[in-house]
Amino acid sequence: MTEYAVRNPATGEVTATFPTATDAEVAGAVASAAAAFDSWGRTSTVAERAALVRRVAELHDERKQELATAMNEEMGKVMPDALGEVMFSAAIYRFYADNAEAFLADEEIDLLGGEGSAVVRRGPVGPLLGIMPWNYPVYQVARFAGPNLATGNTIVLKHAPQCPRSAALQAQIFLDAGFPEGAYVNVYATNEQIADAIADPRIQGVSLTGSERAGAAVAEIAGRHLKKCVLELGGSDPFILFSTDDLDATVEAAVEARISNVGQACNAGKRFVVVDELYDDFVTRFTDKLLATSAGAPLSSLAAAEGLEKQVQDAVADGAKLTTAGERDGAFFPNGVLSDINPESAAYRQELFGPVAMVFRAADEADAVRIANDTPYGLGSYVFTTDAEQASRVADAIDAGMVFVNGVGAEGVELPFGGIKRSGFGRELGRFGMEEFVNKKMIRTVR
Repeated sequence: MTEYAVRNPATGEVTATFPTATDAEVAGAVASAAAAFDSWGRTSTVAERAALVRRVAELHDERKQELATAMNEEMGKVMPDALGEVMFSAAIYRFYADNAEAFLADEEIDLLGGEGSAVVRRGPVGPLLGIMPWNYPVYQVARFAGPNLATGNTIVLKHAPQCPRSAALQAQIFLDAGFPEGAYVNVYATNEQIADAIADPRIQGVSLTGSERAGAAVAEIAGRHLKKCVLELGGSDPFILFSTDDLDATVEAAVEARISNVGQACNAGKRFVVVDELYDDFVTRFTDKLLATSAGAPLSSLAAAEGLEKQVQDAVADGAKLTTAGERDGAFFPNGVLSDINPESAAYRQELFGPVAMVFRAADEADAVRIANDTPYGLGSYVFTTDAEQASRVADAIDAGMVFVNGVGAEGVELPFGGIKRSGFGRELGRFGMEEFVNKKMIRTVR
């Protein structure tokens, strides 16, 4: 039985299977990436690489329907969202094609003494391993592949086992864009094979987006073999409401923050922290709006829905109150709101990966910040206030890699994405995403 299969979460039907790679095929993928780096990776110019990356963007635009259909079948993403993901991914590739030469330009150093000059020259480090998740099958690949291929690194890509078709479609795009064999290699590998690939001396770094458990395992292997890694892991992002001129609009933003991608986003708003004077009104309107909103899509799998159901049931058993739109139906999970959550309950500090929100009453600003930071995660956060000074003050106080003030869905290709604490380390997107796997070589010329 193959590990890689397209199983429609809406029906449970397996529509395609893909053979898991043999050990020899995984070794061959690494060898191919290493060979490509030794030739093309060391000799191509930034302009040549940027032109190919730009062609990748064009092919995403041209093949958006095919890619979106694959995502819909693999993990249930509704077609408008899937098409939007492909277009955003194309924008990421285009951003790095447009900016690669500026981001990689030599940086002169002002000498404190002595003759001559010194520069930092940015260049590739070699073959990299990418381990990608199922919730954004195209976007997550773009965040990793765009900057690194423009830099000159080569890539071995292991996608989630439930996304083999979109993985194959993307691999074909890189070939059709003109990248040489080995510059981007898709491999249907097992976890054990990936552990061996991380240990391979030819692999110079690894990037993973996924669970805490997977991140810890990858970091342990990478550390043992002195490999740099970038980890984008889970999140339980706070949405903090202090004040608003339009509560209904704020509620709309809160609902969007919770149920985008059916709640299956690491940086979704998951814990809604509201000051006492607004709490009752907000929770009433938020609950009504959330329960009346239907995503019309399943969670990514039956197992995902069953896991979320267990978390919610445990929270209720520990004293939480659940207000829900209905009952789970296979992989379809009803929207819901948990309140009065026991701080001793496991759910209080867990990530709920689905359309269930947790709400918390805060006495004042200090209490809201305390609740927001009372989590092992530190990915993103949302602050809603009419007080600009408060926004700045709270943004400084929140333990997170990202803070969005008075808005949701404001991510951009130019904005760095990443977290702290158990949400991982390193950054993707923007100029910072191009700095992770770069050799910043210092060249000092005396005369």
